[in-house]
Amino acid sequence: MAKLLLNLRYVPDDEAADVCAFLDEAGIPWYQTRPSPFGISSGGIWLRDNDDLPRAKALMAAYQARRQDRARAAQAQAERDGTAETFADIVRADPKRVVLIVIAIVFLIGLMAVPGYMLSR
Repeated sequence: MAKLLLNLRYVPDDEAADVCAFLDEAGIPWYQTRPSPFGISSGGIWLRDNDDLPRAKALMAAYQARRQDRARAAQAQAERDGTAETFADIVRADPKRVVLIVIAIVFLIGLMAVPGYMLSR
């Protein structure tokens, strides 16, 4: 019976391609399902044989550790270069979104405070 190795929700294409490549290198049979047209399922990378799951998970853990190291190194380099995205960059790029998020946060905090205020009276 097939086992899901990787749910493809929010997975970039390059990561999915890397996973497929290291599964092929290791000789682990797999197949990929595509997302449904209505967004009910997001697709996935499945292993054909249950016995391959422990080895595939070990390979996946090693891959994710390497990817994490590369991402952290790239972020550190961007911070050293001064090209890393800051909050000010986000506000400049999309001020309406930031204002709406702040308003939503204030509204929700106020909504949570109402019961305490009502009980204290």
